[in-house]
Amino acid sequence: MAPSEKLLRRLAGVSPTTAFVVALALLMGGLFLPGIVGAALLVLLAAGAAGLTFTTWPVQTPGTRVVRVLLLAALLFAALAKAL
Repeated sequence: MAPSEKLLRRLAGVSPTTAFVVALALLMGGLFLPGIVGAALLVLLAAGAAGLTFTTWPVQTPGTRVVRVLLLAALLFAALAKAL
């Protein structure tokens, strides 16, 4: 079994509530913590979202793809604004 397949199987076992709470904590921390610390949390969240988006890209509808790319862009823009 490839390492990426092991990771996907492990992620599939994560409770949706846990995933939501972790993502929300990263977002809130990124927005409310000052400077580079907040920016780093937002970049971490964007990297995780980008990984999931890339992995699920083939099975998403075009509308969903557009929304995901826009949300990733917004996260990265917020991280850049926070870092500056």
